[in-house]
Order: sequence, then structure tokens, then C-alpha cells
Amino acid sequence: MLYIPPPVDPKAPPVRINLLSDTQTKPTAGMRDAMARAEVGDEQVGDDPTVNALCERVADLLGKEAAVYMPSGTMCNVTATLVHCRPGDEILAHETAHIIAREGGAHAAIGGFQVTQLMGADGQFTPETLRKALHPRTRYQPPQTVVSVEQTANIGGGTIWKKAALDEIVAIAKQHGLVTHMDGARLLNATVASGISPRDMTAGWDSAWIDFSKGLGAPIGGVLAGSRAFIDAVWQWKQRLGGSMRQAGICAAACIYALDHHVERLADDHANARALARGLSQIAGIEVQEPETNLVFFKPDGAGVPGDKMVALLRQRGVTLAMMDGRIRACTHLDVNASQIDETIGYVREIVRAA
Repeated sequence: MLYIPPPVDPKAPPVRINLLSDTQTKPTAGMRDAMARAEVGDEQVGDDPTVNALCERVADLLGKEAAVYMPSGTMCNVTATLVHCRPGDEILAHETAHIIAREGGAHAAIGGFQVTQLMGADGQFTPETLRKALHPRTRYQPPQTVVSVEQTANIGGGTIWKKAALDEIVAIAKQHGLVTHMDGARLLNATVASGISPRDMTAGWDSAWIDFSKGLGAPIGGVLAGSRAFIDAVWQWKQRLGGSMRQAGICAAACIYALDHHVERLADDHANARALARGLSQIAGIEVQEPETNLVFFKPDGAGVPGDKMVALLRQRGVTLAMMDGRIRACTHLDVNASQIDETIGYVREIVRAA
């Protein structure tokens, strides 16, 4: 079987330190209580008050006219491009962007769009790279319609797109008649780390969204925001793709709770990521990228332990991480504390010592 997730190995030790992804977070007791008490209705006909409150709040947070609650961040990206583009159109994005590497080719399969890959260090392309990729409107080439960025840049190491670069990209796009879309999977990690408000970070971007099932700790969902006309068109695709829900307020309540309780604490995840990177960098032979947010990428090959072997050996000790883009990725989140970071560093040091 190629696509069904493999069953959990019953012989594997229980996971005690989960650094695989911030999607692994479990709802806190307070969040579960908020979900249990949520006032609900039928989201599909617009009468779920908790969903409506969440969408209004995110629209205001991002400085947009309207917003829509989605089951996943991938659906936020896919429906956005389905509205912005027509079959045969071209989207410009970094070569490691989620819409290219992690969404199963949905933009091509469903929309018939071509995604042009822009190069750049740390998961980001420069405004100059974007300028060079633009071409005149001609019947010989696909219409360039959308430029997309991913905030933060996952494969780039959780790096933060700087506000000046974002503003320049918007200006270039508008000058050439392109629409701008921000994949905000870890947008609030970027705003907390930089001190720039979400409204300012997304200013000028035609569409942007927030993922609630990563560092914010909710069990499901993302909220996509933009103009009222854009969100109206997104709703048609939400219905077509099966994303229009019923008593979704139970899940939306978790997102509201996250906005109230889990945003400022993202700084704790960033501090734990820095501590992990610092500890790993003190082990001879381990190459570590300095984290800007909650993602730590490292290579232990120089210490005599290939990455996949390190991941396997840590799993035997109850620590789970991911291999990504040829490196190990550790992701800090609200279910990982400082003592677990120290414990993980100790295990890595033990494995290298035994190599």
C-alpha cells in the first residue's frame, strides 16, 4: 500500500517526547472544556455562532473584509488558488513551498495550474528573483496570476519572511497585475518572534490564512481571509470539495481558545528551539541551522551517525523526529517542555558517543 498511513509498530516504545511536528499537539484541558461548552449550529447554512465569531475575529486580526473556516490548511491553499486562477495559469512560489511539496499535486490535479519554482536560500526567494521570473503577457506562455509565500518557510528552517521583502513582493506583483497569497501555516509564530502584528504582516496580501492545528494547538482547522468577494467565491469551492461542515462550532471553539491562550506562549516554543539548537551545536560533528521560530533542522552525519539512523535510534528511546529535505527536523510545541529538550540533547550525545 502506497498511501494509507502505516499502522503503529506495536513493538515500538511509547512516544514520550514528540518532536515530529507541532501538528502532534493534543487539546489542553481548557481547550477541551471550551469545545464541550461551545454553542453550535449548522455551519453550512451560516448559523453556527462559534464559527461565525471565529471568522470575524480572524478577518479583523488579519485586516481583511471576511474569512472562512476550513478543515485544513491545505484546503485553504487549494481553494484560494482555485479562486485566484483559471486552468493553465501560472503560480510563482519557492521551490520548497508547501503548495509544491506537500499538497499531493492538488493545484495541478484539480485546478490545472502550473507552479513555477523560484530558487532562494532558507525557503525564500528574493524580490529580484521574482522580477527575473516574470515574463510579458503572450499567448505562448501561461498567464502569470499568483505569487505565493509561506510564512514561516518550513523547509527553509522555519525562517521568517522579513516585512520589507514582503512589501516589495506585493509592490512587484501589483505592478505586473498578479494576485498575492500568503500561506500562513505558522504565521503567528512569525508575528510573535518578530513583534510585527498579523495585520501588518499580511498588509497588501490579497489572501492569507492561519493554521490552528499546529503551534496553536487546536485539533483541526485553518481560517482563510480576504476580500468579501474572494471569500464568497471560496465558499463555492469549499462546498464542492466537501469542506462545508455542520456543527463545526465544537472545533471552532478550540481555535478561539487558542487565540485567547496559545499565541503569546509560542515564544516558549521558540526558546525551547533555541535551547535545542544550542545543545546540539555543542556536540562535535553535528551541523545545526540556527532557528528563528520553532523548527530546528540539523545533520548528525559529521558525528558519524546518518540522519535516518539517528531518527531510528531516538525513536527507540521514545523520542520522535522527522527526516525532511535530507536533514532531521525537530519541531517544538506546547506539549514539549524545557526538561524534555535537555533529555533529547542527552540522548543525541549518548548516540554520538556510541558511534
